[in-house]
Parts: sequence; C-alpha cells; structure tokens
Amino acid sequence: MGDVENEERQPLLQNDLGRTNGNAPQAGGPGSQVLGGVIGPEDLPPSYQQSLQGSTPQVSCRVCQSPIDVSGKRDQHVVKCTSCSEATPIRNPPAGKKYVRCPCNCLLICKSSSQRIACPRANCKRIINLSPSPVTPPIPISPGMCKVTCVHCRDTFLFNALKNALARCPHCRKVSSVGPQFARSRGKLFLILAIIFIAIGVGVTVGTYQYAAAHGGTYFIYAGAFIAGLLLLTRSIYYYTMKVSIIEEPV
Repeated sequence: MGDVENEERQPLLQNDLGRTNGNAPQAGGPGSQVLGGVIGPEDLPPSYQQSLQGSTPQVSCRVCQSPIDVSGKRDQHVVKCTSCSEATPIRNPPAGKKYVRCPCNCLLICKSSSQRIACPRANCKRIINLSPSPVTPPIPISPGMCKVTCVHCRDTFLFNALKNALARCPHCRKVSSVGPQFARSRGKLFLILAIIFIAIGVGVTVGTYQYAAAHGGTYFIYAGAFIAGLLLLTRSIYYYTMKVSIIEEPV
C-alpha cells in the first residue's frame, strides 16, 4: 500500500466513501488486487447532441444505463445517477488525469502516469493495478494548429489559427474569436463600411431631396442606404462585443 498514489484515494462523489452498490461484484474482498484499465471509448463522456430526449439533455448511466438529466450540470466533470448512485463522466478528465472504474463501480480519477491505485470504499479497498494506456498514433497537425481554451465552457480544443474565421467549440457549440485580433479587425471593417453607407445615404438625401419630392421612388434608395448602414453597424458591434477564447499553446 505504500506505493499506492495517495491522491487517488478520493472518490469523485463525496458520499462514495463507505458505500458500495448493491449490484457491484464483491469478489476479492477488501485489500485484494485486481487488474483494471483506463476507461475505454464505451465509458467516455457521452455526446449531448446524441442524447437529447425531447428538450432535456440526458446521458445514460454507465453502470445501470438509466437516463440522467444533465441540465445545468455541463460545467461538472461527472454526474450522479439517481437510480444506482454511481458516477458517470460527462466531460473529459482534467489535463494529466484519467478515469478508472473499480469493479465495485466506484469511479476514480488519477494521474495519467499512475500504475496502482486504491479504492476508497471501506468495504472494498481493492488495489487496482492499471493496464498501460493504449498508444494512439500521432495525429497529423496542420500548420497554425493551436490548443484553445473556450471562453464559454473552459474546455480545450484544437483550432487552426491561420483560418480567417470564428471558432465553434466542439463541446458547447458556442462561437468565439480565437484571440482578440480577428474580432477587432472584423469589427473595424464593418464599422468603416457602416460609416460609408450612412454617409452615402445622408449625401444622397441632402443632394436630391428636391428631386425626390417629385419622384417618390427615390426614397427607396435613401432607405436602402440607411438600412445597409445600420445592418453593418450592428455587425460591427457584434464583433466588438464578442467573447475571446484564449490560445494556450501551438501544437
């Protein structure tokens, strides 16, 4: 027990200590050692978009398969099932961490480098020997690719900074500017265009108001210039007030 990671002895849910699920396997008993592995693709955080039931976002419990309402819980890493009281991950683990599920169904989080951890439940106390994490082939990286922290949900994702476009977070689906430069330049561009169209509208109105009194159709030109100017001004305000996601590091 001396070489077991101390920080891996805490469950993800506060009331996990001293409790085990009634359906959990009891083989081995307290202090026994079992071979465990990092949670695989079948137990990774489920997609909200694939789990919508009507208008309520839900995920399936990874222990009893009961639906779990995740409304208002998207900032959490795990949620508790109301049927079996076990934890299910709904977000990727923090950087440098990984999820591990004990045979008693207790969901644990530990360092990515951990090889042995202890279950904290009083009537389990198993020592879990972790199998090595599968080696994934390197992903080809495009020039300009960088790691970005979303300003809305604080999750990280990859984005090509060379793209002249806004970034949509794959986790929360919200749009933001990667770095302030893009939003500022777009806001300035639309502001200049708005000023030009409004100036044209004012100039044409002042210069042709006598002609417009005899030709009513001229008013449509005035209206078009002012409407275009207002739309461009609205777009400029949109970019100037847009939230900015932070570039963490180039990949």
